[in-house]
Amino acid sequence: MNPDTTKLLEDALKLPPEARAALAGSLLDSLDDSLDEDSEAAWETEISRRLQELDDSKTRPIPWAEARRRISGR
Repeated sequence: MNPDTTKLLEDALKLPPEARAALAGSLLDSLDDSLDEDSEAAWETEISRRLQELDDSKTRPIPWAEARRRISGR
């Protein structure tokens, strides 16, 4: 990263969590040149399925620290 980008990142990290989340979302949106309607619909279906599994107690959430540990294989 160049010095300007580093300074921008440092300033962004000082923002409150809600503002950082909004900024991150805007930056990610700016990278998406074209919307794939099929993938959007597939994600909506998957999200609905996962939420229903949680509602039906077919699965249980785990804390992020545990998920990260499992992903890392530790």
